[in-house]
Amino acid sequence: MICRTQICRSNNQWCTLISVTLFAVAFVAAVSYASNRLSLLSLPSSLSPWRWPSSSSSFFSIHSFNLHHLQPPLPPPLNPKTALYSMFHCDSDACKKQNGKMNKVVSRLIKELKDETLLRRSKKKKRDEKLEKVEAELARARVLIRDAGMNLSRSSYPLHDRDYVPHGSIYRNPYMFHRSYLLMEKLFKIYIYKEGERPLFHTGPTTNIYSMEGLFLNSIENDPNFKVSNPDKAHVYFLPFSVVMILDTLFDPIIRDKAVLERVIGDYVHIVSSRYPYWNRSLGSDHFMLSCHDWGPRATWYVHSLYFTSIRLLCNANTSEYFNPRKDASIPEINLLRTETTTITGGLPSSNRTNLAFFAGGEFHGKIRPLLFQHWKDKDEDIQVYEKVPNNVSYLDTMKRTRFCICPSGFEVASPRIVEAIYAECVPVLISQNYVLPFSDVLNWDAFSVQVSVSDIPNLKRILLGISEDKYKKLQENVKKVQRHFLVNNPAKRYDVYHMILHSLWLRRLNLQIYS
Repeated sequence: MICRTQICRSNNQWCTLISVTLFAVAFVAAVSYASNRLSLLSLPSSLSPWRWPSSSSSFFSIHSFNLHHLQPPLPPPLNPKTALYSMFHCDSDACKKQNGKMNKVVSRLIKELKDETLLRRSKKKKRDEKLEKVEAELARARVLIRDAGMNLSRSSYPLHDRDYVPHGSIYRNPYMFHRSYLLMEKLFKIYIYKEGERPLFHTGPTTNIYSMEGLFLNSIENDPNFKVSNPDKAHVYFLPFSVVMILDTLFDPIIRDKAVLERVIGDYVHIVSSRYPYWNRSLGSDHFMLSCHDWGPRATWYVHSLYFTSIRLLCNANTSEYFNPRKDASIPEINLLRTETTTITGGLPSSNRTNLAFFAGGEFHGKIRPLLFQHWKDKDEDIQVYEKVPNNVSYLDTMKRTRFCICPSGFEVASPRIVEAIYAECVPVLISQNYVLPFSDVLNWDAFSVQVSVSDIPNLKRILLGISEDKYKKLQENVKKVQRHFLVNNPAKRYDVYHMILHSLWLRRLNLQIYS
């Protein structure tokens, strides 16, 4: 059986993993499964803080850990699209037709879940002792991280690190993050399926807006610390396809047959699930993929268990498109011109930054940017908004002498300008909707960025001028501190963006418990 937990927010109290069914939004089904304790895959139905379970709680509940401040802001209301195996509803005829197809898929997944749960409950399946050994390792890690979160060992057992000790307000809970990170380095093992040939598999782009696909693939393929050759010892299993390379190689821009994704990815999952036992024993929940392409989420839809159940590491972390922060992880979109970033970082000190705010990019990319251009292009010399910077102006140099770098979403929610701003030590101004920020289960974005709602775009200058000099200096200092977690290094270095992606993956696996 599989139990998925939630890292939730509380006032330094222990959030409890109350086991409910994955189809929590469908309340009748949830009640039925919970009452019979048949949940093979379960997760909390709300992002609100949990209390300790009562004696009537599900037998399969486990405890979660909290990586947040003592008094964090209240979480946003739960988007029903982030509930696994939820039913889909809307009003328009076209939407109803599409959602009807999705609901049929959900019904099949629920039946598969129920059948597999009953089979395991009847003990007709032989116990998987290798899986139980892996789960025992993870259980010990959960206890150690839980203790760190409860402040049981902070003073008695300070954590030592030869390279870096996380501290300060840029983290939700620096001590807990550090404990988790060190345990990840010590324990976490990833198996990469060997099947698949280049260029569709095992490689990807490294020097464009989709660079994280290639950088991660190259790094993990050559990482002796996390990569394991024995799949029985792995905690997660990587499906090493590149959405970018599949489309670049097979997609015809005239015919525009998106089914190439279905054929390649569907066939690949079929192959590995036929040759190995690991996909079927977890229904794919301990498998993961990574993509920064706009169609990354779409690519997973063609294998419904990959879409609903597996871990997806996505740049396009849009909850309105069914990105699920309970099992999926947001990764940063980085537009690289070279494979290392240390040479393009840095900027002027806060006292020498003469520009208030700056943005340059396509005006009609998405729905947010037209509003930004409407209110601020050529309207105010303090808010510099360009579709393209003038020939005599350097884009990077302008960011390095600007106080606030505006980072609106484009066609998709993610923007490479967020990381560009962090590299330039310019405070990012985030304007987006339904975007789950990268590493937000560890990082406190309020400490090094400014978030502005779309409705407040007309008030942008007033909002930025309302930030005191002391607060601005603190924000900018924190941008410098958090920079290490977004750097691309070749070879990778501890705590850099590659290792932060691994840590996000590690947390998702800790939130998953598989019963044999």
